[in-house]
Amino acid sequence: MQISALDAGVLLGYLVVVFGIGLWFARGNDSTEEYFVGGRRFRGWVIGLSLVGTSISSVTFIAYPADAFKTTWLRYLPNLTLPIAVALAAWLILPIFRRGRTTTAYEFLEQRFGPSVRVYGAVAFIIAQLVRLATILWLLSLLLQQITGLSPVTAIVLSGLFVGTYTILGGIDAVIWTDVIQTIVLLLGGMACLWVIVDLLPGGLGQILSTATEAGKFSFGEMQQGEITAPRWDLSLSAKTGSMLLLVGLTNWLTEYTSNQNTVQRYCAAASTAEARRGMLVCVLASLPIWAFYMFLGTALWVLFQVQPALPATEILDGTRKAEQLLPWFITEFLPPGITGLVLAAALAAAMSSMDSSINSIATVSVVDIYRRHVRPGATDRHYLHAAWAIAAVTTLCMIAGALLLERASTNTLQDVILIMVSLLGGGLLGLYILGFISRRGDARAAWCGIACTLLFTGWTVAAGHDVLPDAMAAPFDLYYTGLIGNLIMFGVGYVAALLWGRRSTAANAAA
Repeated sequence: MQISALDAGVLLGYLVVVFGIGLWFARGNDSTEEYFVGGRRFRGWVIGLSLVGTSISSVTFIAYPADAFKTTWLRYLPNLTLPIAVALAAWLILPIFRRGRTTTAYEFLEQRFGPSVRVYGAVAFIIAQLVRLATILWLLSLLLQQITGLSPVTAIVLSGLFVGTYTILGGIDAVIWTDVIQTIVLLLGGMACLWVIVDLLPGGLGQILSTATEAGKFSFGEMQQGEITAPRWDLSLSAKTGSMLLLVGLTNWLTEYTSNQNTVQRYCAAASTAEARRGMLVCVLASLPIWAFYMFLGTALWVLFQVQPALPATEILDGTRKAEQLLPWFITEFLPPGITGLVLAAALAAAMSSMDSSINSIATVSVVDIYRRHVRPGATDRHYLHAAWAIAAVTTLCMIAGALLLERASTNTLQDVILIMVSLLGGGLLGLYILGFISRRGDARAAWCGIACTLLFTGWTVAAGHDVLPDAMAAPFDLYYTGLIGNLIMFGVGYVAALLWGRRSTAANAAA
């Protein structure tokens, strides 16, 4: 694709603003308190938009429209539980993290279970985020290759160094403020796409609403053999019913707002508990409409290509072309100069807002939970700040190396690696935190018993899902529910172990 000079100017302007923010905040990063939590002075609306930017990725920009185009709004259903999860986290969990001067989500694990469990949580987070970073960078490089014609290696290295540099320089201040800008750019880019679709349709917005409603495209039904079937609402572990999807969504959002460092770090950066709660409210009020908007965008594209058929759209609907190619193809073929640049900037924003948060969070967790706690305690704050810079730089290099490995791997291999890593490292973390939040029974022994059983369970489901085990050992449930069941196992086993073993003295638990 050859972009116009106007589009190139829009893209360049966006990149200059983002990098300039990193340089601006680099001047004030003279302590770990500033670098990790921005001096704990952020207002609620800034925290809220930053939370939106962190949670938004290429999934929002690419996968949501693709899914709504090919099927219905079923993917949106789990998001409806976000307000419940945020309300629970805001009133029950947030005060725990706001006590004292908490910086990471895993400090709580040491307070409750001991240092070994804290290290486990920190290491699991770091590894999972490295996998996520490499994946997002690789996906971003695919778009850059299409835009600029750069080679895969050049696109990966340049984009990785760009994001890594402004994040290393600016710390959490740059991350939060660039997330705010990237959230706004993302929404503007999507609105530009919808404006073009409405302009292309003879009946405009009304035609989208009437045609899609008549076809059932706004429903939560499943697409089976080209027909939309009504959703089931019963409880079942063998099928994706509406009720079970809501439970999965609640589990995922509770995990996000109780144990994910990317989120907890925002809590700690807020000026007060009240401001943090305002930020969580802003996040809910902004996220649900933005996600719905991108689902609507996919539905609008379906209506457009019913009226004006195009071969790529037909191939996506019949399965001969990947649905995720829909929006990039529409951008390059239908948008006018200037608008194309804005939407491409939005696509970059979707990826960059996730990458910068993960890089800064990895540096924070590495220094606070591991390096300062166990490797080099008692050093000066300046030393830990330099260590954070170094870790952020190493994280950037690992991200680039991982993306280069993914570039050489097949798509199936990529999907398998991501599935295995996420399943093994993320399984049961919510159950561990709930055990710590609601019960004073048990110590590190109970926690590790729950962790071990959960790892065995998730390892079994991964093996069963890849046909490694004989049929007799196949999972008797839909593997989509692995995370939900894993959290129940973590909590259940941990609680029973706590009842059996009780809790050791404070000194003995602190050594565990």
